[in-house]
Parts: sequence; structure tokens; C-alpha cells
Amino acid sequence: MNYQDREKLALNVRANILKMTNQAASGHPGGSLSAVELLITLYFHEMNINEENVDHVHRDKFVLSKGHASPVLYSVLAAKGFFPESELMKFRNLNANLQGHPNMRLVRGVDMSTGSLGQGLSVAVGMSLANKLDKNDFRTYVLCGDGESQEGQIWEAAMAAAHYKLDNLCAVLDFNGLQIDGNVTDVMNPTPLDKKFEAFGWNVVDLENPYDYASIEDAFAKARACKGKPTMILAHTVKGKGISFMENQAGWHGVAPNAEQLKAALEELGVN
Repeated sequence: MNYQDREKLALNVRANILKMTNQAASGHPGGSLSAVELLITLYFHEMNINEENVDHVHRDKFVLSKGHASPVLYSVLAAKGFFPESELMKFRNLNANLQGHPNMRLVRGVDMSTGSLGQGLSVAVGMSLANKLDKNDFRTYVLCGDGESQEGQIWEAAMAAAHYKLDNLCAVLDFNGLQIDGNVTDVMNPTPLDKKFEAFGWNVVDLENPYDYASIEDAFAKARACKGKPTMILAHTVKGKGISFMENQAGWHGVAPNAEQLKAALEELGVN
């Protein structure tokens, strides 16, 4: 998929995130909007996942450690054709498959059930270690949150990943600077994250523009090229990216847009 097609897809993914959370009157749009281009690049360029191998063990895997950002994952999985896009409008409905946190037993293409912050990176470490022991070339990708980096389990997993030299593991940290209670640095300052992951033995790639596809591809290429260490891509994202009244607003962490806000946001995106 070329960059122009990805840009069109990004508009549709953002629109779906807004529509999903609006119809459910709940969900987490802010941190979903921040990661759109990252997941599009993963699923349409970087990972070897497609309709033919999605149900197989032998392929690259993705773990959404910040599981509350499920709207962006669901929207991208639907775009890949793993389930009908119409299912997105059942988000968080009673007895629906697309619940607030991803369930691997219910949703095709979801590789791990997540929700409890801090656990996803540990699972990704286990997947990567299994691939090493099996002597295959499959890679594991995981998206973490910056607020999530306040969890002690993140650092235990980071230590284990470096100890086992998991160069088949690539983590991306959605570094938008905001969490549900406000600025990440005010709640519990985890910075400098680059120095900390380096101290834990990781290769760190600084991604200043996580909305430029060439830059994102270059970051993943650097992760692939690194041998003997896991890679952490620090993506300097914008919470609520793409919607002017949502950008850099902690209040949009876990609040759904109402009908008027949805209309305004879709008009800003230029989609229906």
C-alpha cells in the first residue's frame, strides 16, 4: 500500500474510532487516535500478516499492551479484512465480540487479550523467547503507553528482554505525554525514557514524527537491523491526533464524543 492510500486509510480509521466510541458512549479515543499511522504501517507494511496466515501460529505477532486503545486495533484489523467493518459499530455492545479490551478468543487477528496495563510487554517477551527457542524468524511487536511505563512490570519485562537478547522483539512506546489523570510527568515522571531503556540494555530509536510513513518505516528498519538487543521505538505522538479540539487534551483519554462533537470531528476529517 503506497503512502497516499495509507493517508486515505488513516482518515477512515480515525472516523471509525470516533463513530465506534460515539455509538458506545464510552471508550478511549485519545490514545487510539495517537497511534493510527503506527498500526497502519505495522499491518500494511511491516508485519507478515494477511488473510492467508492470520489464523496460523507461524507469522509475526502484535500485542496491544495499552489495551484500552482497542478502537484503533479493531479499525485496522477490519481494514485488513479480518472481519466486516460493520462489526465496528457493535463496539462495547452487550454480547458483541469487540469489547473495550481485545479478546483473542473473540476477535480474529487479535494475538493477545490485554487490558491490565504493564502485562502486554511481558507477553511479547514470552512470544519472542519462544520464537528464539524454535529458531524461527518471526518477530513480535508491542505497543505500550507512556502512562503504562509507570508500571513496575514494564521494567521487569525490559530487563528480561535484554537478558535473553531478544532482537526479534520491537516495542513502540506511544509517548503522547498524557494519561487519564493529566500529564504523565506530573502523575509519576518516567522520563528520561530513552536513557532508562538504554540502561536496561535496549536499542532505542527516537521517532520524532510518528505521522510520517517514511520515518515510521525507517524506525522499524533500524529495529530489524539491530542484533543482540530488543528495540524500543519512542514515538513522540499527539493524543487525539487529527481532531483539533481533542489534540493534547487529557480529558479525551476515556471520554466518547457526543453527536455534536462527532459531527464536528468528521467534518474536520472530511469524511462522512
